[in-house]
Amino acid sequence: MVQKSITPSQGYSWYNRSMLIDTVTITVEAGKGGNGRVSFRRNAQTARGGPDGGNGGNGGNIFIQGINDILGLQNFQFKKEIKAEEGVPGGKSKLFGRKGEDTTIRVPLGTIVTNVETGEQLEITNESDSILIAKGGVGGRGNDEFKSATNQTPRTAEKGTLGEKKTLHLELKLIADVGFIGLPNAGKSSLLSVLTNAHPKIANYAFTTLEPNIGMMMGKGHQIALADIPGLIEGAHTGKGLGIQFLKHIEKTHLLLHCISVENEDVFAAYKTVREELEKYNSALLEKEEIILLTKVDLADIKQIKKQLKQLNKTGKVILPLSIYNDNDLAALKTLLLQ
Repeated sequence: MVQKSITPSQGYSWYNRSMLIDTVTITVEAGKGGNGRVSFRRNAQTARGGPDGGNGGNGGNIFIQGINDILGLQNFQFKKEIKAEEGVPGGKSKLFGRKGEDTTIRVPLGTIVTNVETGEQLEITNESDSILIAKGGVGGRGNDEFKSATNQTPRTAEKGTLGEKKTLHLELKLIADVGFIGLPNAGKSSLLSVLTNAHPKIANYAFTTLEPNIGMMMGKGHQIALADIPGLIEGAHTGKGLGIQFLKHIEKTHLLLHCISVENEDVFAAYKTVREELEKYNSALLEKEEIILLTKVDLADIKQIKKQLKQLNKTGKVILPLSIYNDNDLAALKTLLLQ
């Protein structure tokens, strides 16, 4: 069956992107069924033949399917009304109208689809399932269907019914194995860039990362997805800084890498600040496995590093001092992540 697809622009890739769109509301409308035809057989041999109006075709359905592209919702930023094709009306000589073309909407894996009217939700978790979300209308019957022993010349035909129309809220929650968290300028983006094929913007000032970045780290026979989440500050849950708008993207991660820079005067306070903001957003995040990375250790001497490691030991978590310029440090981290 021929289908029309709504997909991301071919010019984008995971890492060559404009602003990430992670929420959008769209309206979908399946196709109306084609009208039945009122027609009577007329030709050179038959001046007053019987009814021969055909049935209308069913309207096109709308399906939704996952794609492995976090930019998938960008396509709906300016195209928020999706309609499937209407069924073709019935014809003469009992010809049935053609069914309307189906439309498939393709959204990123990890998208939560909510029916705004009913609250019903579904999550898009794979690329193989094509899920029906709006059913096309039924084609109307032509007058041939209405003939009977008592009515040989029916002049009645049905109109096609309307297709389903729904308002859908699409919300992307990145599917990543590991999430990087920490205060601004903690070295998260730099670390992501050396561990993966991602190319986030990097600079030595706060809030360089304005949206989540994701990259893939190759292991032995498999790969894991790493997500860099924009930095939190104290009061983020009230909207300060970049707020907590991106924390939903670590809800699906299995492991948190908590990056804390040696540049912090009090590394334990920096740790608590982020943990408190996580708790105010969703206390379940505190239950996730967590590794603390003391970053940028190339900027400090041994005495300072030991002092800060002693402070962080109070967390009871695994702590790894790290410089992105030290291959041994990076190898130790990769070993932990690929266990």
